[in-house]
Amino acid sequence: MAMDPDAVKSTMQNLAFGNVMAAAARNYQKEVLAQEKAQTSSSVNEEVDLDELMDDPELEKLHADRIAALKREAEKRQSLTKKGHGEYREITEGDFLGEVTGSEKVICHFYHREFYRCKIMDKHLKSLATSHLDAKFVRLDAENAPFFVTKLGIKTLPCVVLFRKGIAGDRLVGFQDLGGKDDFSTRKLEALLIKKGIIEETKKDDDEEGEYDESRRRTVRSSANHDSDSE
Repeated sequence: MAMDPDAVKSTMQNLAFGNVMAAAARNYQKEVLAQEKAQTSSSVNEEVDLDELMDDPELEKLHADRIAALKREAEKRQSLTKKGHGEYREITEGDFLGEVTGSEKVICHFYHREFYRCKIMDKHLKSLATSHLDAKFVRLDAENAPFFVTKLGIKTLPCVVLFRKGIAGDRLVGFQDLGGKDDFSTRKLEALLIKKGIIEETKKDDDEEGEYDESRRRTVRSSANHDSDSE
């Protein structure tokens, strides 16, 4: 059977078009693979750049400076701890001069062991001593230190005297700077001492430290003496 020339021509054209489309598809696939390879190569280069960045002398210097600062801070804390900072300690009249001149900032509570308000002040100062290493916290029984009680003109207890470089400056007499009531918080005392510049602001937990519970407050309110005790 004789083939129709036009049909043969049409078939050949279709085959040629199919080959062209197949070639185009192959070329497109190659381009896609090439782009993916280029992106992968770029990612590798980025990782290399980050590695190079980590070796940057400036970053190394910053890291070294930070380590040095932490080391200095640790050494400072250790030095202050050796001087008695970080705790609330009992001292004697014989210790007094050495203690108040041995640190830049000292908070000294002159107390009487029988006065209830002195016990309240003790509780708050003990709480603050552990979180404020920048100052030394001590207490001195006023009955056993008559010379310094007279020298400093202490008439009312509790009396908290603030020393800077061995020199007596501000003082807290009774609770008159704390609202005049027994149920003040440790935070309130802390804020007052910060305002007077004897301790520095520190980061604290949200919980209120040194707050008395309701039963303690009832006990305080029922106390016969609500004013500061006098010698």
